[in-house]
Amino acid sequence: MFDFPLRDFHSHGRSPVIATRGMAATSMPAATQTALDVLRAGGNALDAAIAAVAVLGVIEPQSTGIGGDCFCLYAPAGTGQVIAINGSGRAPAAATTEALRAKGVDKLVDTSAHVVTIPGAVSAWEALNTAHGRKSLGELLQPAIRFAEDGFPVLARVAHDWEEAAGKLSANPASAKHYLKDGRAPRMGEVMRFPALGRTLRAIAEKGARGFYEGEVAADMVRTLRALGGLHTEEDFANGLRGAEFVTPIQRRWKGMDIFECPPNGSGIVALMILGMLEGCGAPAEGPLSVARMHRHLEAARLGYRDRDAFVADPAQVEVPVEMLLSDRYLHGLAKLIRADRAMDPLPLAGMDALLPKHKDTVYLCVVDEDGNACSFINSLFKSYGSGILAEESGVMLHNRGFGFVMQDGHPNCIAPNKRPMHTIIPGMAMKDGKCVMPFGVMGGHFQPMGQTWLLSNMFDYGMDPQAALDLPRLYPFDGIIEVERGIPAEACRALEAMGHTLKCIDKPHGGGQAILIDQARGVLIGGTDPRKDGCAAGY
Repeated sequence: MFDFPLRDFHSHGRSPVIATRGMAATSMPAATQTALDVLRAGGNALDAAIAAVAVLGVIEPQSTGIGGDCFCLYAPAGTGQVIAINGSGRAPAAATTEALRAKGVDKLVDTSAHVVTIPGAVSAWEALNTAHGRKSLGELLQPAIRFAEDGFPVLARVAHDWEEAAGKLSANPASAKHYLKDGRAPRMGEVMRFPALGRTLRAIAEKGARGFYEGEVAADMVRTLRALGGLHTEEDFANGLRGAEFVTPIQRRWKGMDIFECPPNGSGIVALMILGMLEGCGAPAEGPLSVARMHRHLEAARLGYRDRDAFVADPAQVEVPVEMLLSDRYLHGLAKLIRADRAMDPLPLAGMDALLPKHKDTVYLCVVDEDGNACSFINSLFKSYGSGILAEESGVMLHNRGFGFVMQDGHPNCIAPNKRPMHTIIPGMAMKDGKCVMPFGVMGGHFQPMGQTWLLSNMFDYGMDPQAALDLPRLYPFDGIIEVERGIPAEACRALEAMGHTLKCIDKPHGGGQAILIDQARGVLIGGTDPRKDGCAAGY
């Protein structure tokens, strides 16, 4: 049983959502409602998640869509298992460094056709639905089709991100035509429609994933990319039809629970590494925003990201030393490098952080149904509106996940034919004694391992409920700088700077997240959703 203190009702914020039968937590209210509708109609948690993420791909277009990738963890009730799928796409078969350099490409640009890998999300949706769903994929896509064709009102955070990305969208004629109004981003409350995307969703509903990876839709995406110099072929897309793979999740024991993540090429291993380092340090009694707590967490994260940049890549093409990176000997050894009074300077060398791209946008959602099935689901275009390249006839906004590659020959994460890039999106799942404790995730590109471990520590070190844990201000080490949200106390910032950290206050907050805690003893679900997004948790 989880006993959380009541929040201070004089303070800004909201209470966690509590329900007994089913719950969904997403970054948009309409997606949460869609998930609950599916649950009430007899669908399971996985059905609800697919329907919700398809809706998000329409109404939160800066973050996700069928032109992107996904990862999922699914815990079927009564099995004690966690099922993982890797729905990340591969580079085109012709994508060699030699071929790119022959085209004058010496570095990857985030709006180039060369960073568009074959989208993996639709392949994963179909594989998950076939293996574990109760309802047909065609039925689950109907709400998304209605939003695309009938329209949806733009919510506040979406409007903010849309305005911020207007320059990127205006650089692509098709994107400017269909995603801008008279050259500007739509404002909060304005209604947008994507009829071409609706037609493509109908094709997927009718034909399954073949409606995306073969035929007119695939031809449109290839034609669009090749017009911009891309190396993609229709054969690459046809091969993507069965590109999603069920994989064995990785895990680490922490505070009596088993924390599960998807394996590389995803970076969930970094979250497990941070937890492994922190377990030897203990939780500072001064509190969750104490200098001691923030310093230790930042230092562990710096070491974890360092190793990600050195080792995490596509295990089908390079060796990734997962067992070594997750071993007690290694992680406890790293923990000994963390000084209580000083930031590491320089950080011990291991990786090549400067070669990797900056973090951006994603959607994460979680669902628990009345049978106890739990789904942790994440779907992404990577940066805001991905590459900004719209395949106009099909209405597919194409992601830029290939920007996670590097162009350095010999680097584990160097771009290569049919290779998956290092991936930032990571769903999480906490289990105990074979039962799900909590599906959870925190969006925000590279921030995600830091965000997940911050959330878990807030809850299980400091006794916060899921909502309070998501509300707490955040900070994050990136590229030698500690990026600080405005809620971090000024005196703590000064103390961190005195310890050798370089801080920068940021305008845009770190990510967004969702979590649903399953209180087995009381038979209730306790959900939270991030105030940094437009979404909500709801249950029945």
